[in-house]
Amino acid sequence: MAKRRVAPVLAAALVVAAFAATATSVRAIGVCYGVFSSIRPSKSDVVELYKSNGIANMRFYFSDHELLDALRGSGIGLALDVGNEHLADLASNPAAAASWVKDNVQDYYPDVNIRYIVVGNEVDGAVSVLQAMQNVHDALTSANLADSIKVSTAVKMNVLDDNSSPPSNGVFRDPSVMSPIVQFLANNGAPLLANVYPYFAYKDSQGIELNYALFEPSSTTVVDTNGLTYTNLFDAMVDAVHAALEKAGFGSVDVVVSESGWPSADGRDASVENARTYNQNLISHAGQGTPRKPGPMEVYVFAMFNEDQKRGDPTEKHFGLFKPEDKTPVYPINFA
Repeated sequence: MAKRRVAPVLAAALVVAAFAATATSVRAIGVCYGVFSSIRPSKSDVVELYKSNGIANMRFYFSDHELLDALRGSGIGLALDVGNEHLADLASNPAAAASWVKDNVQDYYPDVNIRYIVVGNEVDGAVSVLQAMQNVHDALTSANLADSIKVSTAVKMNVLDDNSSPPSNGVFRDPSVMSPIVQFLANNGAPLLANVYPYFAYKDSQGIELNYALFEPSSTTVVDTNGLTYTNLFDAMVDAVHAALEKAGFGSVDVVVSESGWPSADGRDASVENARTYNQNLISHAGQGTPRKPGPMEVYVFAMFNEDQKRGDPTEKHFGLFKPEDKTPVYPINFA
């Protein structure tokens, strides 16, 4: 999780809510596995923690053979990042992409349920992202795996123009970067991964009601120009991405929320109770989807563990659901 920059209008978003969604099951709930802590449980213990809590999917931010070995036969779906530090090499060298796929995918799949290869996490406008995605996809194609494992990239909310509220105003800030990427996704049946943090929008703005950001009942209700009604900030942010995809001509591209969470300490309204409330409501709400796209959606909660070695704002250290020292919950949460 990188330092956030939330589009000001989204941050001021008086947007979100009620719709007659009838979906009752979540397509997929996952948890991001961060490792920036001074105490690190063994990978096999972490996999067992996922399984014992009924967590169906994992996102991991770089290739790690110890983790991949631990995941064999677990059934846990994996979104595996290539690591931003490898983008330039994978973009410039198709052989490097083929080697990466051989070492981290072919040698493990299908024993490891790899679902996505994430090529770039919150990379600002790098031309190399698309070429790296293409080279990784070509390597998967050569291995006859491109139909089973999708290649995507994870973006932060500042890929949208500042004027992305109400959600139907959502448009990509730099179409020259994003349009070719989403065309690639559309051509290959892959979703766009988006890191969506109502917390940072709330923290950086005095105009957002806390309950509106927490999925709790609030006085904030906004009707969009298309008639859709919004009562929570998460839906407004996700639907702004949907709107941007539609305006780019690729409304068929799905959105997977590849990170979302709330800190339990060291920030504005960062508390154990608010973190529990947000994350439990997020899991429950994912079964409904958004006003623009009702139906179960795929969401990854950030993160599995508190990370005391995380750089940046102190809040970044406190997004964990579990304590790394003993694997006990920071607060009760139900993934069912």
